[in-house]
Amino acid sequence: MIRVAILGATGYTALELLRLLLRHPEVEITVLTSRQEGAPPIGSVHPSLSGRLERNLRNLAPAEVAEQADCVFSCLPHGASADAVREVLAAGSKVVDFSADYRLTDAQVYAAWYGHPHTDVENIEQAVYGLPELYRERIKQARLVANPGCYPTSAILPLAPLLRAGLIEPGEIIVDSKSGVSGAGRTPSDTTHFPECNESVAAYNVGKHRHTPEIDQVLTDAAGREVSVIFAPHLIPMDRGILSTIYARPSRGATENDLRAVLREFYAAEPFVRIVDDLPATKHTLGSNSCHIALRVVKGRVVLVSCLDNLVKGASGAAVQNFNLLFGLPETTAL
Repeated sequence: MIRVAILGATGYTALELLRLLLRHPEVEITVLTSRQEGAPPIGSVHPSLSGRLERNLRNLAPAEVAEQADCVFSCLPHGASADAVREVLAAGSKVVDFSADYRLTDAQVYAAWYGHPHTDVENIEQAVYGLPELYRERIKQARLVANPGCYPTSAILPLAPLLRAGLIEPGEIIVDSKSGVSGAGRTPSDTTHFPECNESVAAYNVGKHRHTPEIDQVLTDAAGREVSVIFAPHLIPMDRGILSTIYARPSRGATENDLRAVLREFYAAEPFVRIVDDLPATKHTLGSNSCHIALRVVKGRVVLVSCLDNLVKGASGAAVQNFNLLFGLPETTAL
């Protein structure tokens, strides 16, 4: 059995991760950490786990956690995660990090977007971006996997194959995304308080969202030339799910059939990406590790629609997919 620990086990992504790991035949959950006082049982924080997992939350140092785990999932916020991950790696465990701390390859870009210097620049270089559909072979050899952001996954999966094939222009790409409220995390805020977000749709952080440089970085790598997107996120009054509508210019006279054929070929062997004919809805991917993608050409523009569950393919499902690759297991195990 592979011993697994979770740093910061009280949030939504940690709960979804635990649900998946509890049905994983190769996993033993050994440590769950939290700063909560009194070492409460995990079932008191996540009642749906009552009777399913007999573990108490403990406030342990990262090195102590690493002693009891072959792989550590860090569900800590950015900044705090890097401090912990550095110690876990030094102690010899592999890490799948949910935060943004290792997604960006340039520490200066990180500092500019996150408002503070990176505290573990040394390990940025060894981190592998955890999108198996693009970086599977590198993930297999990694010690540190930077789990992608939920919004970026919904944008990168439809765009990367078309940019790699040179069938869409790298400029003038617009990513218009809608996310359920769980994407903001479990800690409430003024904007996610029920009376504020219920029966209301709101755009936020347009042009300033921290997932923007992550999308640009991975798409630039796919295209082999600079890509810069306009990213407009919206909060939707539903629990979970992301739907992204993406607009781009076709290049070289590419037709709708050409573009769809490239997507189908690129993802033909992928277990979790579906190129669908009908326009997808968030209910189509609810609770699954799948991303559904549809394509149209409208008045000379490429329109891509993608959807996924932000807590599964957008977070914890992707993390388990990466974990399976790290330990040489079938990629679909527990998914």
